[in-house]
Amino acid sequence: MEQINGSVQMEHALLYSFLKASSDCRFRDELQFLQSPRTAFFQGGFYNDDEVELQTDGNRSGHMQNGGLVFDPEVNEEVIRIIAAQLAEIGDQFDKEIKARVVNDLVQHFLNENLSAEEITRRMSEAVEEIVRAIPSDMEKEKAMLVIAMVLTKKIANTMPSLLQHVFSTTVNYISQLHNYIVRMLHE
Repeated sequence: MEQINGSVQMEHALLYSFLKASSDCRFRDELQFLQSPRTAFFQGGFYNDDEVELQTDGNRSGHMQNGGLVFDPEVNEEVIRIIAAQLAEIGDQFDKEIKARVVNDLVQHFLNENLSAEEITRRMSEAVEEIVRAIPSDMEKEKAMLVIAMVLTKKIANTMPSLLQHVFSTTVNYISQLHNYIVRMLHE
């Protein structure tokens, strides 16, 4: 079993597994390009495992904060797949509650080259919060935000598959705000 040992890698693996397990995913062919085990999204770009120094004890070096790499205790990849499949089931229930207008507005934001990555993330965050408030649910707010963000990723990529990489990296950065919640969820 492979282990996931970085926060960005954890969010990357969770979102990838969610999309893979989701119903009505019309970009499965494109999705395979996001799976690479040696490359993960980082601040809207990529970093390669080779760019993070391997120490003599086998651990990765460096500990950056505020959007940077932060390596955590290892999490089993199979656990991530199981949790992602459960979240995908919840997402399928929420899917029909998300208005096409919200998705189309986000597609336009992703297509707008004049908007910064921060502005696009802010717009996505606003959309997630608006949807969470509108959907009656007894689940934890963090879980609802996580699922809605991942469902929006699927719906945006279904609308325009060419945006998959951009929306995927934006969502990984967005859900990294929920990292502590994700870690708790994976260890339950």
